[in-house]
Amino acid sequence: MVDIDEAIIARLESHGETFEVLIDPKVVRLIRDGKDVDLSEYIVIEEIFRNARKGTRAEEKKIVEVFRTSDPLEVAKTIILKGEVQLTTEQKREMMEAKRRRVIAVIAMNAINPQTQAPHPPARIELAMEEAKVHIDPFKSVDSQVEMVLKALRPLIPIKFDKVKIAIKLSGENYGKCYDCITQSGKIIKEEWSPHGGWIGVVELPAGLRDDFLATLAERTNGDRETKIMKAGF
Repeated sequence: MVDIDEAIIARLESHGETFEVLIDPKVVRLIRDGKDVDLSEYIVIEEIFRNARKGTRAEEKKIVEVFRTSDPLEVAKTIILKGEVQLTTEQKREMMEAKRRRVIAVIAMNAINPQTQAPHPPARIELAMEEAKVHIDPFKSVDSQVEMVLKALRPLIPIKFDKVKIAIKLSGENYGKCYDCITQSGKIIKEEWSPHGGWIGVVELPAGLRDDFLATLAERTNGDRETKIMKAGF
């Protein structure tokens, strides 16, 4: 349960009735992003109100008529998804900033400069977003806003989403040190073990991760590795 002093009101008007629920503001982003959450942990009280400020409960008959269920958690989820949410200025600012950072992170991970084939640093993406006066909606998912942001950035910087394939050769010992980095960063699309116990593979990963990935391999192997960026169409 969330403290009532930190709660906000989510409201849905339907069939001439008003339905309100008191919730933690953080759950709005989670639910609208499609996350599977235990809503009982983010709701002040498992009740549906006609007027939450006055504590006036909605009639169960009306709730069932509109939502086809009397389960307060199911009803609350629908209200959050389809209704309006009243945020304080500070709450809205914090949610917008968090969503903006996530959008920047996704773009930085996947995008490159097609002219140089080099990744764009997050700071460059952020600066271009400011120059383009991009507006981030705190309630829309990151994925739904990334393409909008890319469209706004393209007149300002050369940018595209791409993947890169990197051929890697490691000793058996270093493969163990790098395995989690390899599998978490990308997908192994080809691999084999040499007669001497070394590992040879080709890994595909988001182009924006290229430099950090190579730097991590170099650090974990103390430079004892061979890597080659494959040409397009390999």
